[in-house]
Amino acid sequence: MQIEGENDPLKGARILIVDDEPGMRHFLVKTLTPICGTVDEAPNAEMAEQFLSQKQYDVMVLDNIMPGQKGLEWLQTQHDKGGFTDTIMITAYADLQTAIDAMRAGVSDFLVKPFRSNQIMNALRRRLEIARLKRENFLLKRELEAASAGSRRRTLVGKSAIISDVRGILERVAPLSTPILITGASGAGKEVAARHIHSHSGRGTAPFVSIQCGAIPAEMIEFELFGHAKGAFPGAQSGREGLLASASGGTVFLDDVSELTAGAQTALLRVLEDGIIRPIGTSRDVQLDLRFVISTAKSLPQAVQDGLFREDLLFRINVVEVAMPPLKDRGTDLLDLAELFQNEISTTLNLPPLEMPSSVRSAMLRHEWPGNIRELHNFIERALIFGRYPIETLEPTGPDRDIAPLEDIERRAILTALDAFDGNRSEAARRLGISRKTIDRKCAAWGV
Repeated sequence: MQIEGENDPLKGARILIVDDEPGMRHFLVKTLTPICGTVDEAPNAEMAEQFLSQKQYDVMVLDNIMPGQKGLEWLQTQHDKGGFTDTIMITAYADLQTAIDAMRAGVSDFLVKPFRSNQIMNALRRRLEIARLKRENFLLKRELEAASAGSRRRTLVGKSAIISDVRGILERVAPLSTPILITGASGAGKEVAARHIHSHSGRGTAPFVSIQCGAIPAEMIEFELFGHAKGAFPGAQSGREGLLASASGGTVFLDDVSELTAGAQTALLRVLEDGIIRPIGTSRDVQLDLRFVISTAKSLPQAVQDGLFREDLLFRINVVEVAMPPLKDRGTDLLDLAELFQNEISTTLNLPPLEMPSSVRSAMLRHEWPGNIRELHNFIERALIFGRYPIETLEPTGPDRDIAPLEDIERRAILTALDAFDGNRSEAARRLGISRKTIDRKCAAWGV
């Protein structure tokens, strides 16, 4: 398999070599370094585990017979913990049973020592090319399923105090028919909150219709919401039921309500007051049974002052307002969400989950997440597709974070985790990917 130039799968690849023989490590490093992006070497499983906790690798070249724990035994424990680095086994002691055990442990390829440089390079190219084809296949599948893409969770995730308070408010108002206004930045989870309300109401088995007001052309918004008769506008060859009518008996989620036109706002006010719509081009009224959950990322009072939003409509929809907090204020909730997204996306795309090293967890807790939950979802999705966490995209943000000492960062991450889990140090350590002893030692030093 001779491939050269920019199309060589080895170009820029991240390789970890695990072998107790210095001569073999030197040979592999010398062979691969001129082409690959990263080539790290470890003389034993313990050091290899340290590398894997800090970095992501495309392929691991692993010797089987090493002092202490054998390569196959260690690899199996890594898989049991959720590690899925593509592995090529190298050994001077090959037999049928070893080959069978290697395949069972998740080894992708098998080379018998001694081997030539072109043999290991071609074996690596095969693994990298297969991984590339898988990624392209999953990306194509994602594009084909774009219409159904997106989160469909019905409940809020997280144990932080701030999200627990939000959850309590949502569940208190869920059984009522009162309109709910959900505010918060883009990507903060407003639709998930709306679905939480719907699933905890008496309408849970009825339709939930999500309407992205800003995604519908202004000239078509009223036709989409209220429906229309045949001939109501040029090209209307037949009548059509509107989105509101399709949700009768259930819940309507109006996202970005500030984007509604003046005419749509007037018609919406009538629906909220008496439950009646009039399809465009007809003279008949249609009575609907609807629950409205409405969201905005903009200030509606400011929109009223600017003459862009009806004041009486604001009063009508703002009976109960729930503010969704930004992800940066939710502490270790983001680790719970990351785990959830990883499970959902890996199932949807048929991709193996990735082990999340403590370095990634710490970077995630330091990051401000200006795109909120949507940014986190995209971060996890990219990681699964490309087989590594793009940690370089999680550089600390904000003027204070650029100069924050490492101890301050560690202190913030640990104390945030302890707060989220009511001081349970074992659970906080598990979530952060560090040992309980580390937390005990740090807290003692900080006088906590």
